[in-house]
Amino acid sequence: MGYLIDSNVLIDYTAECFNPEQLVALDGIFDHSFNISIITKIEILGFNSIPEEEQKMSTFLKLATILPLTDDIVDTTITIRKKIKIKTPDAIIAATALAQRLTLVTRNISDFRRIENLEIHNPYA
Repeated sequence: MGYLIDSNVLIDYTAECFNPEQLVALDGIFDHSFNISIITKIEILGFNSIPEEEQKMSTFLKLATILPLTDDIVDTTITIRKKIKIKTPDAIIAATALAQRLTLVTRNISDFRRIENLEIHNPYA
């Protein structure tokens, strides 16, 4: 099983917001399958932050496999947006997970739970 990591998890991970048990579980996920959507890279690095934090995140993202937009992902995004009300970035992230058959690692369960066949893992639970 592979994983797609959402922005909120990356932000909290680099800010060291997880307890030791959660951290061990996330380390295992990152070691096994550290994938992000291109939209996650845009969200993370497009946010104004302290230069040191931005550098830390930029260095961390170099370890990830960044999944680009493909026609399949775009088509799936359109289908998702026609079925449910969801922000385009979240629809792209969900479509990326579905197209690549990855489990989405996020705390944002409420926005994603309505998407059919999307596997979700909440590292905060």
